[in-house]
Amino acid sequence: MARSMTPASYCECDGLGLAELVRRKQASPAELLDWAIANAAAINPKLNCLAHTHYVEARAQIAAGLSPGAFHGVPFIIKDLGIELAGTVTSAGSSAFFGRVAPCDSEIASRYKRAGLVIFAKSTSPELGLTYTTESKAFGATRNPWNLQRSAGGSSGGAAAAVAGGIVPMAHASDGGGSIRVPASCTGLFGLKPSRGRMPSGPTLTERWFGLATSHAVTRSVRDSAALLDATCGIELGSRYSAPPPDGGFLAEMHRPPEKLRVAFMLRTWSGSPLDPDCKAATLAAARLCETLGHHVEEATPSIDAETLSRGFATVIVTSVAQTLRDRGFERGTPVAPEEIETMTRIYADQGSNATALMLADANAAFQVAAVRMANFLTRFDLLLTPTLARPPAKLGILGLSPADLGVYGQELASYSPFTSLANMTGQPSMSVPLHWSAEGLPVGAMFTGRYGEEATLLRLAAQLEKAQPWMHKRPVFE
Repeated sequence: MARSMTPASYCECDGLGLAELVRRKQASPAELLDWAIANAAAINPKLNCLAHTHYVEARAQIAAGLSPGAFHGVPFIIKDLGIELAGTVTSAGSSAFFGRVAPCDSEIASRYKRAGLVIFAKSTSPELGLTYTTESKAFGATRNPWNLQRSAGGSSGGAAAAVAGGIVPMAHASDGGGSIRVPASCTGLFGLKPSRGRMPSGPTLTERWFGLATSHAVTRSVRDSAALLDATCGIELGSRYSAPPPDGGFLAEMHRPPEKLRVAFMLRTWSGSPLDPDCKAATLAAARLCETLGHHVEEATPSIDAETLSRGFATVIVTSVAQTLRDRGFERGTPVAPEEIETMTRIYADQGSNATALMLADANAAFQVAAVRMANFLTRFDLLLTPTLARPPAKLGILGLSPADLGVYGQELASYSPFTSLANMTGQPSMSVPLHWSAEGLPVGAMFTGRYGEEATLLRLAAQLEKAQPWMHKRPVFE
């Protein structure tokens, strides 16, 4: 595959594959960027997955000389939330942040550049990343390339739509309650949430949402996820803790075959809310595939106080929303007005303003209790397998942050993604793997959660699953 490559065919490669083309001088970074921009021009009007484009900055980055990292010359998209690119706007999916120009690169953006990536756009996000769909007043609805009437998930739905739709082979994403794994499940991608303390959040803050949130990516291939983790993980200045590093790097670990794993699986939600048959089928199929690969699979459920955890999770989120909006008002000299934000964002901010220090202390205690219980559970097992979501990708208009019926919205949100947030509260690594498609052609992910610091185990299994049941060839067709 050489310079005859077209915009339609370049995303048949994963990120490492594109970097190899550059290394062999079969394509230049400028040509890859042109192909990515051409695909964005054709695809974004259909999916609405890009919030901002930075083509001038990307060409300037190439002209200045790229770092000789693992992804030298590969076009890349970062999320319009929680990451900043010097001289550009990160609007967090909200009109309240329009016009806010970043004074410097975030640490993770600097690490992306050192890996040789060419950052040329920002992907859409719901306002402040507060829901499991990517719909906002500020940017509209992001569509799922597998079905344009369905959500691409949230809050990294723009990233997932851009990758699944063919603009780039991988994109930055972040996860505070499932926001990497949910979009990966919705769009047929691989999505890994790293352990707490694995990834940088600075330079001004070294953790977000009291440690619930972390960054990484949605990717088409497992090896891209592993190599990108190698390029970006590690302690940053001011960090209070860091996850233990692997022996020899994550990409190298991935190429080691996994030992015989003990996999627990569960098919009921913590609250007892219904599980869609397709999500149950996806989990059972993943369990059977693990068995055929020689792993021991057993149905088992950890003892978790879901009600207390849910209350603590909500306290952290609403408090963080109140703080973010207050600080934005201080920054620009005028308070954020109710009409600038979505209905649920305003409600969360009001609740956060009334939260007490004791409520936050209770939330922190609940998270620690859950982490200990999960750690004890995973002395008997290596991994916990669950559905990623309790339902296939939601229809657009159901989970947006300005709902017509607040009661219906609350029920829909809680029952849609009952599994993902546990790993954020315990700090464990967790991945959604695209092994199943419904009869309607919608992707349905299966989620594996591992011991703290053991992303390598997840990546070794993911590579084994990818080899046994490849998904890279599955591409959506949309008009």
